[in-house]
Amino acid sequence: MNRDFPAVHEIWVYLSGSPLLALILTLGAYQIGVIAYDRANRHPLANPVLIAIVLVAATITLIDMPYPKYFEGAQFVHFLLGTATVSLAVPIYKGLSAMRGRIVPLLAALIAGGVTSIASAVGIARLLGAGADAAIVGGFVAKSVTAPIAMGIAERIGVSPTLTAVFAVSTGILGAVLARFVLDAVRIREWWQRGFAIGVAAHGLGTSRAFSVNAEAGAYSSLAMGLHGVLGAVLIPLGARILGF
Repeated sequence: MNRDFPAVHEIWVYLSGSPLLALILTLGAYQIGVIAYDRANRHPLANPVLIAIVLVAATITLIDMPYPKYFEGAQFVHFLLGTATVSLAVPIYKGLSAMRGRIVPLLAALIAGGVTSIASAVGIARLLGAGADAAIVGGFVAKSVTAPIAMGIAERIGVSPTLTAVFAVSTGILGAVLARFVLDAVRIREWWQRGFAIGVAAHGLGTSRAFSVNAEAGAYSSLAMGLHGVLGAVLIPLGARILGF
């Protein structure tokens, strides 16, 4: 039989050895997550990033793809984290006028949220017996800000950027999923208050969730994420050095 096209297994052999497969897998999994999120009426439990992570992890496990091989393709998406970090200057600039009259409560919330994020994570880690592992404790210290900045902080304090990124992304996913229920439970109704709290606690993933619900909440969430990242990049390495991490 004369074939004009290669067999399916030949195409698979080519793709499995190419970084293109990991890139397609990453973008495709996220698109599936977005579709599922929309069909679930944007329910927080149907978070698209959470869905994408599960799909990617299951797929690379099923096809027995080593993580370094996967990262060869996914690094193109990873590269954009640098651009995303620089773009944090935009919401900070746009949000400065909105802070007038609210500067004191916002800064108090920012400092309290940042300190609580570090203290609670490190405290729980030590309570569960991980306190003796400096890499884990250091990762929890650095993860309190958005992932791109957290990875840079991890390098400065001498812990694993990869482990820190895992902690930071996990924090963002949990925040994006649970924030609505927590804020409702404590009866926080104002959108600017809800958004700022989500931005401090859940970083970029929480901000994405906030924007999908309300524009004001998204604006304040991005402002909180940016300010938290800037202050964290300066103060966390200094505090870690003083405390001996």
